Amino acid sequence: MKPGILMLLLLLSPFAAQAIDSRQFANPEQQEAYETLTSELRCLVCQNQTIADSNAELAADLRRQVQEMLEQGKSREEIVQFMTDRYGDFVLYKPPFKLKTGLLWLGPIVFLLLGLVAVFFVIRQRQPRSQQGFGIPTLPGDKEVAAVTENGQAEKLAKIRRLLDEGDVS
Repeated sequence: MKPGILMLLLLLSPFAAQAIDSRQFANPEQQEAYETLTSELRCLVCQNQTIADSNAELAADLRRQVQEMLEQGKSREEIVQFMTDRYGDFVLYKPPFKLKTGLLWLGPIVFLLLGLVAVFFVIRQRQPRSQQGFGIPTLPGDKEVAAVTENGQAEKLAKIRRLLDEGDVS
């Protein structure tokens, strides 16, 4: 190995060791409960990370708190209730559906539907009038001719008809 790379690895090794948070429990049930709880609780500082994945100081404090509560014999439900009482439903990685959290659950669906409706209207406005029906192009009839002549467009309509009949000679 090159000396520069070896030196870099040695300098970064304390940070790697700091990220590892190993907690040992007396029985495997507590260990499993700890791992489950830390993967279900959200780090309040980090964006979209559980306290098991986060290196933030608050996440380390919450992991320590979960460990202490498990060692005191508290159940999973008691620990979750304590955390939600203290930090609100946001601390749960999957918050329950309530009136307060309804926007978290329904917001993405509402925004998706609004986006689809907006795309529908934009596409519909960009299509020519002849294609807005059922995909069947309409030919100008009496109503269209009357509307065009009322707007002073009779000359343009006559020129269009002449070009269609004679073909493009240019």
